This record gives sequence, C-alpha cells and structure tokens, in this order.
Amino acid sequence: MELRDIEIFLALAEELHFGRTAERLRISQARVSQAIKKQERRIGAALFDRTSRSVTLTPVGEVLRVELQQAYDLIHGGLARASEAALGVRGTLRLGVMGALGHEMRPLIDTFRTRYPDCDIDIVEVHFSDPFTLLRTGGTDLQLLWRPVHEPGLTVGPTVLTEGRVLAVATGSDLAGRASVSMEDLAGRTVLDPGPLVPDYWFEAMVPKATGSGHPVTRGRPARTFHELLALLAAGALVCPLNAHVRRYYTPPGITFVPIHDAPATEWALIWPTAADNARLRAFVRTATEVGSRPIGDRTG
Repeated sequence: MELRDIEIFLALAEELHFGRTAERLRISQARVSQAIKKQERRIGAALFDRTSRSVTLTPVGEVLRVELQQAYDLIHGGLARASEAALGVRGTLRLGVMGALGHEMRPLIDTFRTRYPDCDIDIVEVHFSDPFTLLRTGGTDLQLLWRPVHEPGLTVGPTVLTEGRVLAVATGSDLAGRASVSMEDLAGRTVLDPGPLVPDYWFEAMVPKATGSGHPVTRGRPARTFHELLALLAAGALVCPLNAHVRRYYTPPGITFVPIHDAPATEWALIWPTAADNARLRAFVRTATEVGSRPIGDRTG
C-alpha cells in the first residue's frame, strides 16, 4: 500500500466525510474514493459503511486503522528524527508553565534533553489571569495549559499531565473538616474572578458560574497571581477549585485543600501558535507524544 493511500485512509477514518477528507488533503473526492476502493479490493472487505447521510468504519476498517496509524506514526517519527539529526535541533525552547508545574515537567524535559543535547528548555512562568498573551506575542514558544483551549491561531497538542481537583477554603470554613466535597457545594458561595484577560469558557472549565443543578456561583474579588489568591482564601473572602498538585507543593497557613470527589479530571496539554514551525518545537511535541501522559505525582509512569 502506497504511503499516500495510507494517508487518505487515515484521514477519512478521522473525518468520516469524503468532502472534508479531500479538502484536508487538497485532493479531489474522486481520488479519495479511488484510494478507498483500491484498499477494499486488496483486503477483500469493506472498510467503511457509506450511506447518503453518514460514513462509518466497519470492524475490519477499525482494525486496519489501528494498525496503519501505528505504522504511519513510526514512519513519520523516524523520518523527522533523521531530518533533525541532519539539520540539528539546537537553541532554546521557551516553555510556559504555571507555578510548580515546571517540576512536574522534569521527566519530559529530561527525556528531551537526552535526545537533543544541543537544545535547552527555558521555563517561563504563566499566570492563570493571562494565559494566552505570551504565546501570541512571542514570549513563549509553547505552553502547558489545561483543556479545553479553543483559541484562534493556537494549536492544541498532546496531553502530558493529568490530575484531580481540590477546593481551597479558609481553615475556619464549614467545608474544611470534610473528607471531600462536591461541586454542588459551590452553590451560593463566592469564588475567584480571574479578570478580563481570561476567556469565560476556559476558566469555567475549572470554576463554573453555576453548579450542575443550576445553582449560581458568585464571582468575587479578582486575583492576578496565585499568591494574591492565597491571601483572599486565607481571609475567607472566597473559596476556589484548584488543581490537586497544590497539596504537594503548597502548605499555606490558614488554608485547607479538600478533595472534590465529582470534579472532572484536569488534562494539561501543550499549546503553541499554529503558525510556528521549527525543529525545536516539533521535536519537543513529538517527544511528549511518544512519552505519553502521566498522572501528576507518578514519576514512574
């Protein structure tokens, strides 16, 4: 099977639409149909079920998709590494992270440095109150941000870290003594206002404006940095859902971190400007993809 035919099959398996596949690969729909029919004749079975309204993979098609995707990734990974070995991955890559997450990125960074000893990583701190400006102005080459990210001009890459969430409350709060709390416990309470530079959808993924049952959650005083937030929490001015790694790195007086048993898991992904294209960036993203995601706190996975 020719590499181009493999690309057509994998694109159609993802898009499940002949027109979008043709547009994505910049070929005609007829070329897509010809490639799929050729593969089906070779295998002796249908790879897609087609109707006037939908395109779906058959069981045989799903098996082929899994096998070909692995082979395709290996081929392109090998070609990319060979190309970069010839050109050299050199210089410095600026990685934006929030607070202590730079420590959690050490295993990935160390793997990257072992593979590309002529390339260094500079850690740049990013504040939750302004998550995208450095990416858009060139202050960072890529950043680690929680999903979802739906920003024009930015590409969402692989998830590299996952973790649960906790509710930060003043030690004197009625919630502080509980073994865990629910997102419903935010009802009627005051939470952080992150300020005007944060898209609503992004912050609401962490701190909703209403509970799942529809009870309002009030936005209170703004904070621009994590330490400003800690001061407001200790004073009892607000409560705030946070990512669970804060328990590992912070023990601020007057604040208790209570696990949230029904909060969605946080997925930390690499984000970079779509227009960016250099060997350092490609090499780091590929390394992250190959290393895979791990739960925060697990240094062996």
